[in-house]
Amino acid sequence: MKHTDIDDRRWQAVTQRDGTADGEFVFAVVTTGVYCRPSCRARRPLRHNVRFFAATQAAEQAGFRPCKRCQPDKASPHAAQQARIAEACRLLEASDAPLTLEALAKQVAMSPYHFHRLFKATTGLTPKAWQQASRADKVRDALSGGKDVTRALFDAGYASGSVFYQQADAALGMTARQFRQGGTNTRIQFALGRCQLGEFLVAESERGVCAILLGDDPQALLHELETSFPQAQLEPGNSAFDQRVAQVIGWLERPEGEFALPLDLRGTAFQREVWQALRAIAPGSTVSYQELARRIGRPRATRAVAGACAANRLAVVVPCHRVIRQDGGLSGYRWGVERKRALLEREAQEE
Repeated sequence: MKHTDIDDRRWQAVTQRDGTADGEFVFAVVTTGVYCRPSCRARRPLRHNVRFFAATQAAEQAGFRPCKRCQPDKASPHAAQQARIAEACRLLEASDAPLTLEALAKQVAMSPYHFHRLFKATTGLTPKAWQQASRADKVRDALSGGKDVTRALFDAGYASGSVFYQQADAALGMTARQFRQGGTNTRIQFALGRCQLGEFLVAESERGVCAILLGDDPQALLHELETSFPQAQLEPGNSAFDQRVAQVIGWLERPEGEFALPLDLRGTAFQREVWQALRAIAPGSTVSYQELARRIGRPRATRAVAGACAANRLAVVVPCHRVIRQDGGLSGYRWGVERKRALLEREAQEE
């Protein structure tokens, strides 16, 4: 991405007073000698009088002083709130027993109502749902490590197995015992073909579309599916599935509105947070890995966010192609950087 394109996006954030851009950059006004955060409520300057800096230190080295109104040299209220949500996530992960909303809100010095609203807005999940997903992750890791089901449930903090078994299908995509055995008896239909984006593979479990893979070699795509579901029963799709595949490809080539088919998103709680945040990025827009980490309340988890993007098995539907480097570079993409560039260029033209 060209430097002018980056500045255009920054200027758009300034004109919209976008609080989510705070911390990404600051802008300085040459006629006043002041620099501000993007969300500053002061009167907007003229575009030709504005300079952008990646950090406050760079703005000050260039001779600008911080705005007294938005105080860009200090932590923003938005950043402070995100830090509290990040702390709440750490508390949930570290707790062996369920935490009530009231107890959790008290530990991060917020009212239960405000905390619940902010937590859901940041992570896409309620504190209770996040805690359930985190505990399910512990079970997933224990089962993958070879522990028996009873021990895995006990170590994850479940007092009895009945509660987990009610949630097992949503958490693991199968029963706990099937998961421990690598997906044995899980039936997955698949289809191979070619579309505008190259070769594709679409796969569907009993819960929904579980893989949309892109590439240049059909056999490599099939091998990727086999590796992802090593013990599942893979079989070519029937005629009803072929119709759903046609829907998928039609949407890939012209993604309009919500994706209509059910999805089988299998991943850790953190990965599902990232994937949900990805699906909230509008076509034609991009975010950096750092910004995506901030949006889920994990500002220091940039590398983990990149890992979650790389683990995504649903191309375009979970739009990890809309995540770029801080400097505007395209970075890597599971299905090829050139394909990522083509997707972004197509979306920009359609806007």
